[in-house]
Amino acid sequence: MKYGKILALLVLFGACKDKAPQVKQEKDITSSLYETYEAYKEPRLDKRRIKHKDIVDLIGVHKEDAGISVQKVGESIEGRSLNLISLGEGQKDVFLWSQMHGNEPTATQAIFDILNFFKSDDFQEEKTEILSNLRLHFLPMLNPDGAEVFQRENRLGIDINRDALRLQSPEGRTLKRVRDSLEADFGFNLHDQSTYYNAERTDKPATISYLAPAYNYEKEINEGRGNAMKVIVFMNGIIQKYAPGQVGRYNDDFEPRAFGDNIQKWGTSTILIESGGYANDREKQEIRKLNYVSILSALYSIATENYRDIPIESYEQIPENDRKLFDLKLTEVTYNLLGNPYILDIGIHQLEVDKEGNRDYWFSSRIVDQGDLSTFYGYKTFDASGYTLVWGKVYPEVFENMRELTEDPGRVRDLLLEGFTCVRIKDIPADMLYSPIPIHLAAPGYKMPESELEAGKNPTFLLEKDGGYKFAVINGFLLDLSEAEPKFLEQWGRKNAMIYR
Repeated sequence: MKYGKILALLVLFGACKDKAPQVKQEKDITSSLYETYEAYKEPRLDKRRIKHKDIVDLIGVHKEDAGISVQKVGESIEGRSLNLISLGEGQKDVFLWSQMHGNEPTATQAIFDILNFFKSDDFQEEKTEILSNLRLHFLPMLNPDGAEVFQRENRLGIDINRDALRLQSPEGRTLKRVRDSLEADFGFNLHDQSTYYNAERTDKPATISYLAPAYNYEKEINEGRGNAMKVIVFMNGIIQKYAPGQVGRYNDDFEPRAFGDNIQKWGTSTILIESGGYANDREKQEIRKLNYVSILSALYSIATENYRDIPIESYEQIPENDRKLFDLKLTEVTYNLLGNPYILDIGIHQLEVDKEGNRDYWFSSRIVDQGDLSTFYGYKTFDASGYTLVWGKVYPEVFENMRELTEDPGRVRDLLLEGFTCVRIKDIPADMLYSPIPIHLAAPGYKMPESELEAGKNPTFLLEKDGGYKFAVINGFLLDLSEAEPKFLEQWGRKNAMIYR
């Protein structure tokens, strides 16, 4: 098969429709995976903080699907089941496992979208191609105990992805046993990475990052690792259509304890997929969609073996991951210290804090870095040239309750325009975790700390220009004070300020 035909197959999965319209006319349906995604998206998994019960219920639904087999293959430390879902009749085994880190659920959701795809009556020719050539095995949520509390580690407090040698965890032993029993030809190690990764030397987030893990310190490339690289090049071509420039290549330094590296070493062509960040997609639903498209495209490529003639050299052309993104970056703001003005950039992370039950979260933001951040980027970047950072004040009077602020929609904006970023409330409900309005709340007797601009501090201040406050940064979120109601609070959305007791 010539490389031109490989390009044509990229077109079939929506990667290059504009470059090869003649192929699009021939087989247009295969270019619509992305466009038809909503028909297969599993609606019961609409938030990131999913739990074991959620997927067990869905496995129960799919257990009745034609051609599906479900097998309990192990248990977590706390006794939650680990289940293998298999379908297809082909000679090649493909093993996909997700969420070995409990707080990395994006691909778990995508797996159930893929199962819905195979359950449907659509794309019959393409599904036949895949299922007649491959036997697919999905192990979703390898770390259900970690998922229960939305943490990386398992109940033992260890990283399962560093347990491939000692196999101290039952989850790790299950993964090894299943891999060995299948002797899988291909393996997909499905993860989430920090949203602060960017594609090297660009301001674009590394929305999807790939890696064909090394199997030794020398990073040698045998046929198995080479095949993984070729499939990754195929997937990259697909994703570039929908997230151009937002694909990264993970560092391939050999980690002898890691499962991906060892599974590659054990003879399974292993592909790591990391789901990173995407603008205005905090719940990673667009990235979940890209996982769906990426994985299905890869399965099609493996089934048809069109990946074989892709040059390995193209793998190295994918930009490496870097980690130089902030949620908010302010550039060239004037900061007065001890009577002298300084010009600084400020980088801010809007950090999530889980609520009880680990189904939802609130924000507690931090200054991460300051100074010359010219080689860093922001999901949102604000040019603060000509603006002076001014610390907000605490309003001198005590409000009886929240209603005094919420019943008058313009009251909070007026307070900010007067230079107040915190108010005291007499009766703050004990179960109230955060301020739902863009101003901090403090108990009457709470002594507010001195305001300091340094890493680790909460980013709350005003930006003054021409004698007036034009913008406010409240708990790391930028607010335009020129916006009157109702737009002023609309820009706040579901963000929050802090409570000090």
